[in-house]
Amino acid sequence: MSDAFPVTIFHNPACGTSRNVVAMVEAAGYRPEVVYYMEAGWTPDQLGALFADAGMTPREALREKGTPAAELGLLEPGASDASLLAAMVEHPALVNRPLVRTPKGVAMCRPSEKVFDLLERTPERFVKEDGQVV
Repeated sequence: MSDAFPVTIFHNPACGTSRNVVAMVEAAGYRPEVVYYMEAGWTPDQLGALFADAGMTPREALREKGTPAAELGLLEPGASDASLLAAMVEHPALVNRPLVRTPKGVAMCRPSEKVFDLLERTPERFVKEDGQVV
């Protein structure tokens, strides 16, 4: 295993897609830095930089399912990027996952196979939690 190619995964262990991404990265021979953002939280600067590096807007990174997005009015067309970022800092679950950073860039890895675009090497074969072979 090599740390010469750093991989950081912003991970929620309650999420199957996120668990698959961690397992895929490890199966490819990397030791990722795993950030448990539900515990660690976010800062506005950190999220802003991640979204900019991924070429995403806060709205594109907003997770609606299982979050207070609707109750907070974040699904309204007039919700600003600043209000979305502030809500994401206050409620980390509002950020869709997993976000992955490598020297190749940052991406929202949904579906989980998108993580392979960020790696120098991939496993020959990988079986997801649901049995799907990729």
